[in-house]
Order: sequence, then structure tokens, then C-alpha cells
Amino acid sequence: MFGLEKHDKTLMIVVAILAFAAPFILNPFPTGSGLAQFNAGYPDLMQRFVIFGIFAIGFNILFGLTGYLSFGHAAFLGVGSYSAVWMFKLLSMNVLPAIILSVIVAGVFSLLIGFVSLRRSGIYFSILTLAFAQMSFNLAYSVLTPITNGETGLQITLKDPRILGTQAAADGSIPVTNLFGAEMRSTYELVIGPWDFQFNVGYYLCAIIMLASFYVAIRIFRSPFGMMLRAVKTNQTRMNYTGLNTRPYTLAAFVISGMYAGLAGGLLASMDPLAGAERMQWTASGEVVIMTILGGAGTLLGPILGAGAIKYFENIFSKINENVLHDWFSWLPGGVEDFVVWVLSRFTGDGWHLTLGLMFMLVVIFLPGGLMEGGNRIRARLKSKGGDGGKDPEHHPKETPHVAE
Repeated sequence: MFGLEKHDKTLMIVVAILAFAAPFILNPFPTGSGLAQFNAGYPDLMQRFVIFGIFAIGFNILFGLTGYLSFGHAAFLGVGSYSAVWMFKLLSMNVLPAIILSVIVAGVFSLLIGFVSLRRSGIYFSILTLAFAQMSFNLAYSVLTPITNGETGLQITLKDPRILGTQAAADGSIPVTNLFGAEMRSTYELVIGPWDFQFNVGYYLCAIIMLASFYVAIRIFRSPFGMMLRAVKTNQTRMNYTGLNTRPYTLAAFVISGMYAGLAGGLLASMDPLAGAERMQWTASGEVVIMTILGGAGTLLGPILGAGAIKYFENIFSKINENVLHDWFSWLPGGVEDFVVWVLSRFTGDGWHLTLGLMFMLVVIFLPGGLMEGGNRIRARLKSKGGDGGKDPEHHPKETPHVAE
């Protein structure tokens, strides 16, 4: 199927099932129950799961395959968002031209930055990308204000020309983003007993694009080009000594990765037509690094898992405040309840970053390969228990587990 091997076909099918069944999978608890706080099956969060999954997949093509650590990828995310909003302002509210423009502009921008930054490697490359991203962030607030609208951010207005679309909706409001008439905010609700499942047009568009992006990543990983990038990561100096110029390969990986980031930025603007310079800040670049390492750099599925984990913590744990905690532990004696709530409140609400930091620290220390390594260890252990049959393990040495990607 589509030139994929058996293992990759299975992986693609699993990702597709998870993506399309997300409204059910992410809403395991009844709507009115106390555990509904942990449900994540609402459109805005599901969209962020797949959009930042695309962002992390693209970053993994650069970092996971070549070993080049960029601290400036948020610049391409921001450029993609600005490009999409300008397309909405000037052409129409159809998301397709906006997404295409986002990818093209981000690709050109990453080509310019990569051409300069890839003259150095290691920490010097990382510093150069960080410098370019910070320059882009500061320029968006100063010199480029006519294009970015500065601190206010670039927004859709009723005065925009939109030469191929309407300036206003039928009720006089600002028109909404759509795909040939299908509005991105359109949501169908399915109520089954105490459960409420939401199926959003914008989410499924993002999910389809994420699957296409994932497929392209698989083909890159399995191609001779991908093997060349792995060779760069293993020993670029030795490759240079053989007379092979590696810069075209690393530059191509950098541009492809930047185009993925631009695609993610364009999708963010398509779901919510607003672009601000905060998307280009260095913290946003650091976030995609954490996503990739947390999930498993160099694997196919890892970045998606890492993006989902971080966005879940950001949107779910950050909403658990002291009032929610008091409701949960109201059955405890007064003094004990206050103490438990005080302790847990350090790790939720505004303190959710502490939980994320502890989780990231534990993963780096005990699972250097990220969440994917944890999954592989569990699978290998289950296989070894099932294959031993109670016999002496010395006569049945454990095979090296296949690395799932």
C-alpha cells in the first residue's frame, strides 16, 4: 500500500484509527462525572494535538535523522501563521490557498536561514537558529509592524478586500474560515447516554493533513535520502573526508522541516484566524524540542506522542485549580484535605509546568529513548514472558526487540 512495508502499513493504519476515532478515545468519562475534567475530546484541543504533532514530525526529520538541534523552528511556525492570515485578508476565507502559501513562504524562509546556519554544526548551529528566531520575533514587534500588526497581532477585519470572497457574512459579522463552504468551526455533537462526543470539521481536516504528513515522513525515513541523513548524524566528519558534500542533504532536511512547521502554523491560523509574534518566541521552539525528545527522537510515532502528552498537560492539568481539588478530596478531614490540596496545587493549575518538568526529567533519566522506548521495553518483556514457557531462560536468550517507529 502506497509503497510501504508491512510494519509501516500497520503503523499507518494504527495512527489513522487513533486520529479518526479520537472523539471517542479522548472522552472516556461521562460528561457530568467528576473525572470529566480529564476528557480531551473537544475540538480545540484535538486540533492542537494533530497540529503540533505535524510540527514535531517535521522537527524530527531534522533533529532525529541528522542530529542538528534547532532552537529556532518557531520562526517558521509564526511565518506560516502570518502568511495564512494575510491570505484570508486578501484572497478568501478558503483555508486551502492559505495552507499552501504558508508552506511555500516557510520553505523559502527556512532556505535562507538554513543556508547561513548550516555553515556551522553542533552548539554553534543551535545558537545561530536561536538568534534568527529571536530576530524574527523582535522584528515582528518593531520594524515589521505594518505586516504583523505588532503586539495586537494580525487579525481578520470587515475592511479586508478578500477579492475572491465576501467581506462580511450574511448577518454582517466577519466570515469564518472554510474549505469550499465547509466551515472549520462546524461541529456535530453525538450524545450517547451520559457521553457527549464532538465531531469537528476543522479537526478532521487537520487529522487528514497529519496523516499525509506522517506518510511523507515514513517515506523520507525509509528512502536513500533518509539513510544519508542518518549517516550525517553518525559521523559527518568521516563522510566529508570521503569527499561527499553533506550540506545539500542537511539543507534539504532543514527546508523540509521548516515547511512542516509552516504547515502547522497555517493550520493554527486556519482554525483560529489570528497570528501573533508569541508563536515565534524561543519558548515555542523549546517546546517542540521537548515534544520530540519526550516521545522519542529518531522514531516515527514518538514526536506525535510527545506533542499529545505536552498539549494534554498544558490544557488539562492547567485547569485543575484548588476548587476542583477541594471537590475531589472533600471526604478527607479538614486539616488533611487542606494539606493534600496545598501539595497537589503545586503541580496543577499554574504549577503544571512543574509536573511536566518532573515527567521530562524522569523520561530523560530512565527512558533516554522517550515514551517509545518505554513501549518497546514493555512489549519486549511481554514477549519474553510469553516465549519462555517456564523453561530456563539461559536456553532461550531474549531477542533484541524490534524498534517500533
